[in-house]
Amino acid sequence: MLVLNCSTKLLILEKMLKRCFPESLKVYGAVMNINRGNPFQKEVVLDSWPDFKAVITRRQREAEVDNLDHYTNAYAVFYKDVRAYQQLLEECDVFNWDQVFQIQGLQSELYDVSKAVANSKQLNVKLTSFKAVCFSPVSTLPDASFLKGPSPRLTYLSAADADLLNRTWSRGGNEQCLRYIANLIACFPSVCVRDEKGNPVSWSITDQFATMCHGYTLPEHRRKGYSRLVALTLARKLQSRGFPSQGNVLDDNTASISLLKSLHAEFLPCRFHRLILTPATLSGQPHL
Repeated sequence: MLVLNCSTKLLILEKMLKRCFPESLKVYGAVMNINRGNPFQKEVVLDSWPDFKAVITRRQREAEVDNLDHYTNAYAVFYKDVRAYQQLLEECDVFNWDQVFQIQGLQSELYDVSKAVANSKQLNVKLTSFKAVCFSPVSTLPDASFLKGPSPRLTYLSAADADLLNRTWSRGGNEQCLRYIANLIACFPSVCVRDEKGNPVSWSITDQFATMCHGYTLPEHRRKGYSRLVALTLARKLQSRGFPSQGNVLDDNTASISLLKSLHAEFLPCRFHRLILTPATLSGQPHL
């Protein structure tokens, strides 16, 4: 195992990962954030350098942790040889097996290999699989002319909005998610439409892997074009900063799939896999 701390090598790694799209997208997004101030306190672990066969991004060990916070305790994985990834899994100090955490990636063997090692350590593994998408380049600002007058208005989220996002996210509704969302809003780009009272009615945020997520419009404000405007605006904002504009969508989320198709988003040949791993000693926690 090698922890890559050299800023020059991290920039080289970023370029190397870009040549491995789309399977490397999650790790690439995390490495881009590391190279641009590292607001989420991440670090890179590899099997070797420069001819690596597996690379993992994880929370820095000196960062403050909550062992129940699988949102923040997140690893992204990309490998050229799945055996190299398995070897990193089996090393004692790459993953923190005493906490609830997640593993993300876009490669098909990720679940089986991770589950085999996790089961040997008495951890439960929950898999959720998504369609993976990328937005085409958004060359011009989306048309927001239909937002007439001082409200509704297109803007960005603030930490004060975290509670609303926590309550409306299918993955949320708990203290860990509330804190995680507040951190995402503070660290990464977001877009929202606010009503005449200044409350968000439609929004999308960016996560620690530079993925667009939690795109949501309050039911009473749907079919007004807000979701389209928010998605395109956030995609353009990410692209203007050099990031790919990527996202994930569940297979049964027909409304979002229809929206993405109307925006000419590219559905990638690989799928996005999110594994949540829970030690047996923590499996009785109410929100898990």
